[in-house]
Amino acid sequence: MTERRKETLFIFGLLALLIVLFSRILFTHQIIRAPDILNEFYWGVRSMSEVPLAKLLSINLSSAGWDMYTNSGFTNEGGGVAGNFLFTQKLIFWLLPRPASIAWYIVFHFFVGAAGVYCYCRLIGASRFASFLGGLIFVVAPENVSLINAGHVMKIATISITPWAFYFFERGFQSKRIIFFLSSALVLAIQFFHGHWQVAYYTCLAIGVYGVARSIGILLKERGGKKEFVRLLGLNLVLLVFFLTSVSISLLPLANWSKDTNRSGNAGARVTASAGAAGQSSAVMNREEAMSWSLPPEEIAAFVIPGMFGLSRQEGGENPKNIDSYYWGRMVFTQTVSYMGLLPWLLLPLPLIFRRDRYTWLALSAVVVGILFSMGKYTPFYNLLFDYFPGINRFRVPKMIMFVPVMGLGVLSALGMDLLLDPVVRGSRAFKKYAFGIVALSFALTLMVTVEAIGKNFWINQIMDLISQPTRYEAQSDQLIQQRWANLVTETGIAACLSALFAAAFVFYQRGKLSAKVLPFVLLALFLVDVGRVNSKFMFLVDEPHKAATVQSPDIAFLAGQPKEFRTLPLGGDPMPYIASRIPVMFTSNPVQQQRWQEFLENFNLGSSMPDILNVRYVVATKEQYEQDKAALAGKYVPVFYSPNGAMVVLENKTVLPKAWLAPVAVQVPNPADALGALQNPQFDPRVIALVESAPPIPMAGPGAALPPVGPGQVRINKYEAEKIDLEAAVTMNSMLVMGEKYYKGWKATVDGKLTEIYPVNHVLRGIYLTPGVHKVEFVFDPTPFKIGKYLTLVSFAIFALFLGREVWVRKKQEEPKAGKA
Repeated sequence: MTERRKETLFIFGLLALLIVLFSRILFTHQIIRAPDILNEFYWGVRSMSEVPLAKLLSINLSSAGWDMYTNSGFTNEGGGVAGNFLFTQKLIFWLLPRPASIAWYIVFHFFVGAAGVYCYCRLIGASRFASFLGGLIFVVAPENVSLINAGHVMKIATISITPWAFYFFERGFQSKRIIFFLSSALVLAIQFFHGHWQVAYYTCLAIGVYGVARSIGILLKERGGKKEFVRLLGLNLVLLVFFLTSVSISLLPLANWSKDTNRSGNAGARVTASAGAAGQSSAVMNREEAMSWSLPPEEIAAFVIPGMFGLSRQEGGENPKNIDSYYWGRMVFTQTVSYMGLLPWLLLPLPLIFRRDRYTWLALSAVVVGILFSMGKYTPFYNLLFDYFPGINRFRVPKMIMFVPVMGLGVLSALGMDLLLDPVVRGSRAFKKYAFGIVALSFALTLMVTVEAIGKNFWINQIMDLISQPTRYEAQSDQLIQQRWANLVTETGIAACLSALFAAAFVFYQRGKLSAKVLPFVLLALFLVDVGRVNSKFMFLVDEPHKAATVQSPDIAFLAGQPKEFRTLPLGGDPMPYIASRIPVMFTSNPVQQQRWQEFLENFNLGSSMPDILNVRYVVATKEQYEQDKAALAGKYVPVFYSPNGAMVVLENKTVLPKAWLAPVAVQVPNPADALGALQNPQFDPRVIALVESAPPIPMAGPGAALPPVGPGQVRINKYEAEKIDLEAAVTMNSMLVMGEKYYKGWKATVDGKLTEIYPVNHVLRGIYLTPGVHKVEFVFDPTPFKIGKYLTLVSFAIFALFLGREVWVRKKQEEPKAGKA
């Protein structure tokens, strides 16, 4: 068997093992129980599976994308258009039956990540089996697997690409060839295209540190002069510049889009008629919000005892029965676990003792610095970065960087496994001390569980403030304290037993009673049992939502036949089934909202003119909701449809405004709070008055001015599409043409073919000023950053194709003399 075939066998061995390990979520008709999947991701998968394959695989970069169905109009300004290049995603969701296709997509990316770590470990000199173990640790460590429980599908996909960036980067440093630096940059761009920008940003940070460290190491080791310094600097700059140009199709639009958003976990609470508001007050990302998900220092103990502070379960709904205690640590909440398996920590000391080379120190740095970073607010390190390093303060959840330490542990484990099987190492005095340390850990954990059991009341009193804290689902009680303590003791006991088994394997091996051929498989089996026990708690399945999705619910069937110019507001229900049926909805709960829109939601009042100006014609409520709020809704909202079983009622807003209208009065209100207050005033008439933020460029009638009997004129919509609206306005007096659409800087307008400025109106809407006459008006969504980014990316792809072609040609030329000699 050739070397290449052996490598292929090991890589596909990883795939086969992952399929076995994750068979529970792969071979099923059910779906992963995670709100992010059930409420959001599932619906995107469903839409992909229903598109013809040829259309799905086609690349359409002509449009930045304005979604007319979601959230009263939604865009990230083209930042997600790069999804056109994610062909594996499209194929998996089209070829495989849903909902299991979501799990297959996750496991496919676990395989991609495992293969990447395997190839990197082989590149730095690890054996095949050791590299196999390193790759496996990266993807089955509960720290990464528990992301399934949170429903973070695209986070998993983004993380899985990280090892390949390091693989090509390291190949570049070893060969000093530009093609590998370009390849690393392209991989980073593809990672960014997967949509989880925080993970991509953290990968770029890690790559930057790696590049600086490797460059300095090469200069010191090879004593390179000015020429070598310039060469390394140039190659690193090539990677940086090529990455920025390759990713421009996403990066430039997102950078522009993010300027007008607020990042808050409170964004998008439910709208209720009785409360008259669409959300809780939330501020722009602040320090406390950004650092809420910092890893508390005491939870480092959970690296050895996974359930020490309880184990995470899903937020709301049914939960697994094999979790005895819900997470009660100091984080706001968590749906994941910080465990990575015991074996990686047992193998970590070996390279530190016997192989202190650059790769050991780089991997150790990834572990140590990544953990320090994840502690966030608990360390001066992260606080300094938050204050002074560009980009850090744009993200929350510092613990999200833990995928970097997991990769570092995987690499160190691979190096450690080879050292463990080295007969020279095994016979050394240092190895005996190492084996003694493994045994000592087992005794320490056994002693710990004994002390916990004997001194129960004493220790509970010592940590009473922490262990008695209630959660959103659990009230403070003596029973809760006893439950948590019992779980802590149980988990410590399991860790002690597991460490004892590992210690026995090491001792038998050290004494020659366990061969070097058998030991790796024993350790691998113990590792899989260890992480498998924990991972099983994070792969909970439920029935597919809206299983009879092909049959529309009666209220959705009714609304699907209504004009698209008007919007629907489901009160307290999931808006995604409506969007899936091409029904425009007013509101969806997005983690990042446009600033203006968030402020509008925070002040939203169903009884005011606010739903009228947004073209909210229909409100969907349950029978109970309607009966409860009937008095408040009477007069403005009238029932027009009841579901056959009477459970749902569709109400029609009788004061809804058309898609576009002419307001003859413009009132300048620069303060957003005043404008939002005016919109809620029952006396405010948006048909007549437009609230603007700057002085009108043309003379406008003031409040109370006499208006002509025929009014300011008429507006007719000729075309209403997601990214283009054509209309005709017959204007009798200077007026503001107001659109029932969000104001957004990416829109452009022309009047009779001439470009005109779009102004924010009524805080969230867009409008233009018109003079008397008949005018043809066109609105087009055409953001400039997207166009620039698109062409930069396409040029970068073309450059990479040229370099790749040159690489193939050079290799072919090099192989020809060898073939001739043969």
